[in-house]
Amino acid sequence: MSSTPEPIGRRRYDGPPRIALEPEGTRSWLTDAIEAGGGRIVSLDEAEAIVWATPTGPEELAATVASASGVHWVQLPWAGIEPFVSVLDHDHLWTCGKGVYAEPVAEHILTLALAGMRGLGTYIRATGWGRPQGVNLLGANVVILGGGGIATSLLRLLEPFGAHVTVLRRRPEPMEGADRVGTLDDIDEVLPTADLVALALALTPETSGVLDAKRFALMKHTAWVVNLGRGRHIVTADLVNALERGEIGGAALDVTDPEPLPDGHPLWTLPNAIVTPHVGNTPDMALPLLSRRVTENVARFGRGEALIGPVDVDAGY
Repeated sequence: MSSTPEPIGRRRYDGPPRIALEPEGTRSWLTDAIEAGGGRIVSLDEAEAIVWATPTGPEELAATVASASGVHWVQLPWAGIEPFVSVLDHDHLWTCGKGVYAEPVAEHILTLALAGMRGLGTYIRATGWGRPQGVNLLGANVVILGGGGIATSLLRLLEPFGAHVTVLRRRPEPMEGADRVGTLDDIDEVLPTADLVALALALTPETSGVLDAKRFALMKHTAWVVNLGRGRHIVTADLVNALERGEIGGAALDVTDPEPLPDGHPLWTLPNAIVTPHVGNTPDMALPLLSRRVTENVARFGRGEALIGPVDVDAGY
């Protein structure tokens, strides 16, 4: 969906925005972010907005929202809101961290793509001089699954490589830097030409298991998959089989299913697999970025302006 800010409607109070930081006693750095945006931390019964400070606790969030009759807006902490889908409603404006982490995540996609396509996974594990391997990202055919902020940042990072880039997204709206934009209905058509498939999707019923045995069988035996979306976008057992049989060149994963990836799992030792422990966006990167988003949205809320990162309640992200 578009990241265009949505209008908030009329505020219920004059003066500084009245923000409840919940659950109580968490995330003191968010207090600074709220106050920097001109907000005032208040109790729930005084609040017109909630900044939710933990990526878990849907039942607690639902109870909190239900008990706060004056609340109009709820800010969720991270880009992924899967735990809270059941809580979303049309009575409140919901925003999240979508787009906040696009730059570091896109950088990590590029890092893993180059590492995989250039054979670094094999070379790093080697204990002796080996055979040359690797394919170019320069001039490659790249397929990006997802058309949000991460894809926008990745398209910019790919420009110097002269890659031919296809983006598959919910709606086939043009994107700067993409040679072609389609929908996921086109995936079986484009996968056979891909040298690199990068996943940066929201997790929905439609995108769960989007790469499975059928799709791996369509791909080049040299193609690499890089996943920084959600682990459940890939059927893990099918991926392991494809890697063991050499159906694809390899996979670089920052997210897995299950997660954390258990000790002893084949993906840890397969020579054509690279796994990083969900570090596309580390706390050192995330906290300043999220802090700025909260500050900006609190300031916008106070001015009665559109907020950034609106959640599409019907789409669930």
